[in-house]
Amino acid sequence: MTEERPGRRHREPDLRGAEELFSFADEPQERAADEPNPQPREDAPRRQRGPLRGETARRVLFAFPWIVFAIAIVVAGGLPFTIAMIGIGALALREYFVMTASLRPIHLAAYAALAGLVLAAHFGTAFNVLLILAASFSVLFVLGADRRHRDGITVSMGVTLLGLVWIGVPLVHAVLLRDLPDHGAGLLVDVLVGTFVADTAAYATGRMFGSHPIAPQLSPNKTVEGLIGGFVIGTMGVWFAGLYQDWLSGVDALILGAAVAAIAPVGDLFESMLKRDLGRKDTGALFGPHGGLLDRLDAVFFTVVVGYYVSLQLVY
Repeated sequence: MTEERPGRRHREPDLRGAEELFSFADEPQERAADEPNPQPREDAPRRQRGPLRGETARRVLFAFPWIVFAIAIVVAGGLPFTIAMIGIGALALREYFVMTASLRPIHLAAYAALAGLVLAAHFGTAFNVLLILAASFSVLFVLGADRRHRDGITVSMGVTLLGLVWIGVPLVHAVLLRDLPDHGAGLLVDVLVGTFVADTAAYATGRMFGSHPIAPQLSPNKTVEGLIGGFVIGTMGVWFAGLYQDWLSGVDALILGAAVAAIAPVGDLFESMLKRDLGRKDTGALFGPHGGLLDRLDAVFFTVVVGYYVSLQLVY
């Protein structure tokens, strides 16, 4: 996700493999980016470049089953996909609550509301999703009024709602996008391809050419060069995927790809901001050397929302 880490050896990017496409090779750089009070070194020696075969093989072993799982649930769609989104949401919320434990989030309310939101997206309409979201305020009050949460309840409710909106609302849009008639699966794949290609391209171009940081206080290893490379190559990734979808014109594919590639870095920076504020390097260890689930889905949580509304305008 982030583009570079001083002192690490470099390997040339290979976007042909599904493992690199899903950008699971960039997590160590994100960890370095989130160390407290980083001090960018302008005169750092030029980074060494070379193969990292052992590390790459280890990452592939961790990534492969998750790639297969992602493909399987997208192809299945329907209720299996909805249940998978609830499961992913529960795991993501758990990581988030571990990070924010000192703020005493109201766990049960968030888990119940997330499940309700995702189920409403599949079985109901956007109006039903809004009803569940509104009802979650009352649930927060009821479950937060006990003695354990009463002191500091404002912070507890605020951090709980942040997790619900950050994680739950994007999963709702993933279900809405997948449930679109005829082309939902293809559009979701396009969004995922654009997201992960943009991440991988930003990482690769940043390592090779990056010298101008974007937001050094949030993620000092993200560079303007990586941002440009990720945007261009991510956009072209969706355009290339659209060549195999005769219902999606080349212009529409470029528009969808540009929207996805433009918003993906925002998701990265948002998570980096939270981790830095909470003093965390990773959100978890579910993906082994890749970090936690939130580390892998931070950009997707933003792109799937944008992808849904752009798809509605372009295709439906």
